[in-house]
Amino acid sequence: MSWGTELWDQYDTIATHTQKGIDFCERFTHFLKDRCSIELKYASELKKLVKSYQPKKKEEEEYQQYSWAARFWDVLKELHDLAGQHEVIAENTQGQVLKDVQSLISEMKQQRRKDLQDGAKVQDQLKESLAKLDKSRRNYEKAFKMAEKATDDYRKADADINLSRAEVEKTRNMMMIKNNQCDESKNEYAAQLQQTNQHQRDHYTQQMPSVFQQMQSMEENRINKIKSMVKQIADIERSVVPIINTCIDGMVKASDGISAEEDSKAVIDKYKSGFPIPADIPFEDLSNSSVIDTSNANGTPKNSLDNRKGTVSDKKKNRKDKKGGGGLFGIFTSSKATINKIIGLLGEESKEDFSDLPPNQQRKALNRKIDEFKKEIARETAEREGMLKMKDVYVNNPALGDPNALEKKIEENAQKIDSLQAEMRKYQGYLANMDAKPSPVGQRRNSLSDDSISQSSTNMEMSQTSLPGQPPVAANEPEVYTDEWPEPPRAIDDEEDHVGEFEHAEGDFDEEGFPVIGTCRALYIYEAGNEGSVAMTEGEEMFVLEQDQGDGWTRVRKHDNSEGFVPTSYIQCHFYDQDEV
Repeated sequence: MSWGTELWDQYDTIATHTQKGIDFCERFTHFLKDRCSIELKYASELKKLVKSYQPKKKEEEEYQQYSWAARFWDVLKELHDLAGQHEVIAENTQGQVLKDVQSLISEMKQQRRKDLQDGAKVQDQLKESLAKLDKSRRNYEKAFKMAEKATDDYRKADADINLSRAEVEKTRNMMMIKNNQCDESKNEYAAQLQQTNQHQRDHYTQQMPSVFQQMQSMEENRINKIKSMVKQIADIERSVVPIINTCIDGMVKASDGISAEEDSKAVIDKYKSGFPIPADIPFEDLSNSSVIDTSNANGTPKNSLDNRKGTVSDKKKNRKDKKGGGGLFGIFTSSKATINKIIGLLGEESKEDFSDLPPNQQRKALNRKIDEFKKEIARETAEREGMLKMKDVYVNNPALGDPNALEKKIEENAQKIDSLQAEMRKYQGYLANMDAKPSPVGQRRNSLSDDSISQSSTNMEMSQTSLPGQPPVAANEPEVYTDEWPEPPRAIDDEEDHVGEFEHAEGDFDEEGFPVIGTCRALYIYEAGNEGSVAMTEGEEMFVLEQDQGDGWTRVRKHDNSEGFVPTSYIQCHFYDQDEV
């Protein structure tokens, strides 16, 4: 169907309609801009969300340890990729569809302007032809009226007997002139009418239909372009749907990768200390002046310190408990430092062999260190192989480079590999020593050194890294003592300052020249499994003969006069020089 034939009389309406089409295109442009803005803003907000909940650098290691954390990290990565697809939608829409719409609007405005100009020109031509026809018709009407009047005048003059013949003849000539003028006006009007009718037929059958057809084509082209653009928008979004589905599938896969059992096992692997469960706390019957050790298989009471050297004051005992200096609960006093080390906060300084960590954590730290050395050795080895290949190329083709220039780098690389291997063997030795059963060593020193006055910092760290209620691991096995030791000095009962503890009189020494330098209380049960060590029960009090010399062992004398070494981290010591201070 053609607008030229069906809408021949709706020129102004069609002009308004085409303007509405251009207005729609401009509105469609605003829609695309807003859509792209929303997509970009949505992508930006998603990326901000991902960044806000992304683990920090210090948290990345923990995120890799637990499935729930690692999979959540995977979900964040998939969400970041999904946000990128929304950016792709916006970019493609801006670069393709929006650009085409703007170009279409510009073309339509130019085409419509041209069509309206052509239509206005054709309209003006028809109006001009109609104006000429109207003018010729008015001239014909005027000439016709004048001819009729001239004819009436002649008839009246010819009938009037009073007029002369000359006057009658004059009237007759005037009539003839007016009739001739009327005939000429009539012929002109007829010719103009024929010309105007032809022009009008051409106007409505050829000229205006041509203009209408151009406007119809412009409008149909606009509609087809809008159709294509809407489909293009859908295709742009459809093109990213597979990637978005892949992201969603990744999220589903991440959720399937969460395992409560594996996470529980990871918690055990991370926080397990390797210490044994503490034994039962013995009952202290102060009224009978004896200590009953519930862990003793025979059930026989052992002589207490108070039975040999006096009675323990309840007042002093309560004061000690409040200070946290006695009994099992003293191990909670450094709980913050203990927990920080046991949970693996490697930000704090550790010993080279990680002996200040619990056994299980020490083994993990050593394995981690060995793995780091292996990776570094592999990297250096690959670099060495690359340099050797490059050297061979230079030897075969000296124009490419000097092979001697690589000698120094190859030598440095070899030294670095040797150093890394030595370090790795050292840590492998630490791990092997940890797994092997410790054996007694040779003769221990028989005289006090200058360092015997203060407690070893190594053993202090060891003691602080124990979990509440669990004994720490001793450093090395004690050395063998072959000498007999004298009786301990007499303990003084002082309720004010040292009730239930031992004091030494100045000058009290054993036969070998070692003074009794303090007392200690066992925090945990220890079974003597090596030569030179003595067993002890939890809560048992003993004399200190020699401080820890840095090997993790303290020499003590029990109330049955047996002597030997016990782990320093298993006891709580009180030295007499502390009272003097």
